Amino acid sequence: QVQLVESGGGLVQPGGSLRLSCLASGFTFSSYAMSWYRQAPGKERELVAAITLGGGTTRYADSVKGRFTISRDNAKNTLYLQMDRLQSNDTGVYYCKRGNDWGQGTQVTVSS
Repeated sequence: QVQLVESGGGLVQPGGSLRLSCLASGFTFSSYAMSWYRQAPGKERELVAAITLGGGTTRYADSVKGRFTISRDNAKNTLYLQMDRLQSNDTGVYYCKRGNDWGQGTQVTVSS
């Protein structure tokens, strides 16, 4: 059974940083590309960042380029999202995704 469990969300001031983690189980993590999505209140879910199975190629939404970094540790079955210089419009629920499987999400709130 595929499980994706996100953690690391919270309340942070504008300009601050957070690191999200997604612990994967139930499948061979190193064999799959992974991605992070987010959903802001009243908006559709959107792709934030994606990474290939080996971690050699990444891509980002234009809104987070230069501020967010996606990475993975295949030995630990864990996907990461380092978020720096956070802005209020980064607020939302962040989800880890593999194919059609989603985690439960972790809330990120950027506010002073």
